[in-house]
Amino acid sequence: MPPKTSVEQNCWAFLRDAMITPTGFREYDARWKYPDDINLPGITALGLGLGTQMHLHGLKPEISVGNDYRDYSLSIKNALMLGLMQAGIHVKDIGPAVSPMAYFSQFHLDVPAVAMVTASHNPNGWTGVKMGFQRPLTHGPDEMNELRDIVLQGKMQTREGGSYTFVDGVKEAYLDDLIGDFKMSRPLKIVCATGNGTASAFAPELFERIGVEVVPSHNELDYTFPHYNPNPEAMEMLHDMSASVRASGADLALGFDGDGDRCGVVDNEGEEIFADKVGVIMARDLAKIYPGSTFVADVKSTGLYASDPELKALGVKADYWKTGHSHMKRRVHELGALAGFEKSGHYFLAEPIGRGYDCGLRVAVEICKLLDRNPTKSMADLRRALPETWATPTMSPYCADTEKYDVLERLVDKLLAHEKSGQTLAGRAIETIVTVNGARVILDNGAWGLVRASSNTPNLVVVCESPESKEEMVKIFEDLDKIIRTEPSIGDYDQTI
Repeated sequence: MPPKTSVEQNCWAFLRDAMITPTGFREYDARWKYPDDINLPGITALGLGLGTQMHLHGLKPEISVGNDYRDYSLSIKNALMLGLMQAGIHVKDIGPAVSPMAYFSQFHLDVPAVAMVTASHNPNGWTGVKMGFQRPLTHGPDEMNELRDIVLQGKMQTREGGSYTFVDGVKEAYLDDLIGDFKMSRPLKIVCATGNGTASAFAPELFERIGVEVVPSHNELDYTFPHYNPNPEAMEMLHDMSASVRASGADLALGFDGDGDRCGVVDNEGEEIFADKVGVIMARDLAKIYPGSTFVADVKSTGLYASDPELKALGVKADYWKTGHSHMKRRVHELGALAGFEKSGHYFLAEPIGRGYDCGLRVAVEICKLLDRNPTKSMADLRRALPETWATPTMSPYCADTEKYDVLERLVDKLLAHEKSGQTLAGRAIETIVTVNGARVILDNGAWGLVRASSNTPNLVVVCESPESKEEMVKIFEDLDKIIRTEPSIGDYDQTI
């Protein structure tokens, strides 16, 4: 039977029948508010659907499954594994994990599929599953649409042969893989910020093992997140990291989101460096070792990947692509790029540095190696060496999941009409509008403003950057927001400038 497409709580059917709100099937993973938008039988139906999809793709019926550190994640994982076993899948349960540990387990255990129960950086009350069949890739829109149709149309198929094994020792193997034989040769003092999330069980030990002095910042596991939601793209967490650096005299702060696949950076002067700029710093360093490399950046990222004179001199090729961890992983893989960088703090470090999946802890190790290769430079020195630009944080005005893509389509049309009629943004002519993922409006001096739909939450996403001044950045945002505000269903921003 197909699941019910709405959730009614506190009734007999809620404990028996699958209930799944369709909007939880997103572009590259699944996310719902629990139990408002999905119930446990719905999660089991999702597992049965995922197992059915594995058979359709001709995969060996084995999957690695983990869960993040939230009080309800184990219940969600157990319900998911039940459905997978009903589909005839051999489940290898790796226990609590960060998402990149689950991705690592595909290689370590040599299994074709992975399912990670996590709400990622979303606040408590959310749950979801990140899944993939072709390592190091995860589901993209095609796979998610296929899975949605299998589940919502009741096409799941039960099979004999499902089984369960708990696999111990994956965490230790994951940390060993991250560290290798690396040991710092210069003294380094790092604020380790985990927001009481899953990375609390990994990051402090990682830093200590490579010879870093750790300044703890909310490193006690606590799934109530008493200080803030662990999200290194949010200014609340970045400001807290900055305060810790200033108070401790640390060389930098590294912060991790709720499932450990993203990394945020604050330098030794307490300046928050958005992840796209950290990516440029890393690209400059890596391009000296691997000249002529290709780097992929998401459409929210700084224009410096294409315009930075140092990267140009090293023969770097820049490719701007769709935002989203699955989109970026696939693009890096398709192009044979050395790395991909996303403004949200996802980094995709491919061979010979990493395996191509996003891992905040791998990024942390590589930043430590970068500083080790540049023993006379501080993180602030590396930041100041970049051409100066002024960028907004990622800002997300509310827009319902059921409306946001239609709203965005209308906004893109309005912006294209704005350009066609010769109108300006911040008093500057529009050079072009890139519509690969929303609309990135590029001005005649390289400044830009972006509006796109969030793939994870009921929001749009807005980012602006100017190579001229903070004042121009603000004006770009104000003018772009005037057009955004012509859509009455768009609500308040989560943060703004």
